[in-house]
Amino acid sequence: MAEEMTLREAQQRVNKWIREYGVRYFSELTNMACLTEEVGELARVIARQYGDQSFKPGEKPNLGEEMADVLWVLLCLANQTGVDLTEELLRSIEKKTHRDKLRHIENPKLRA
Repeated sequence: MAEEMTLREAQQRVNKWIREYGVRYFSELTNMACLTEEVGELARVIARQYGDQSFKPGEKPNLGEEMADVLWVLLCLANQTGVDLTEELLRSIEKKTHRDKLRHIENPKLRA
């Protein structure tokens, strides 16, 4: 599956899927709870794959799947609240570049 899409296209595809198959968006509060749940599932996989915990019998290292689940719910929240994530991400990169352009380079802790 080598299809590529932009962040804006991803928002549009999730919206199309919701309209065709999902009946409607869950409420913003429900989706926030779902996002928290999905982040927890991602954290569990990272703790087992990169941390000190081990996978339980039957668990699999599905890191990409869990990241995609987090992104799905975030795209839903963006769509239902009118947030253009492409614009917001570009704004965030600009903000971080302006604010932190020397902070990390000059951080001796990062030069190990």
